[in-house]
Amino acid sequence: MTDNDRFAFHDVADIATRFPDQSDTILVDTYLTDSPEASARVFRIYHPLPAHYHINCDEHLYLYSGEVVFRIGDAAPRTITPGQMVTFKRETVHAIEQITAHPAVFVTLDTPRRAPDDVVFVNPADARQRAFVTNLDEIAGTD
Repeated sequence: MTDNDRFAFHDVADIATRFPDQSDTILVDTYLTDSPEASARVFRIYHPLPAHYHINCDEHLYLYSGEVVFRIGDAAPRTITPGQMVTFKRETVHAIEQITAHPAVFVTLDTPRRAPDDVVFVNPADARQRAFVTNLDEIAGTD
């Protein structure tokens, strides 16, 4: 919800209710802000997210609801629960290996802005197994 060109308030709880129960894509997202300096999104993850990284942005992930098993690089996987946040620099390999409680909804801040195509899968075959993302507005028909 944009209040004016200088600020906006967003209701993450309301947004979380608008995600579909199922998706063929790994995740469904919606942008809260999208400027060259940073982007903010809310997304729901439906399927494990293979190891990947972003070339052009640092990522800050806050888990709003659900529970996931998250891996960064070669470190042991960690269970992330609501209220926890994980941050990492660009080119850091990360993955969501398992969704252990649904709905798993994240608020993410990317600095600078993460372009939708700034996702590099470690194993390129993973990119062909399942489409990565659908935008919530496309599903709702409001695009």
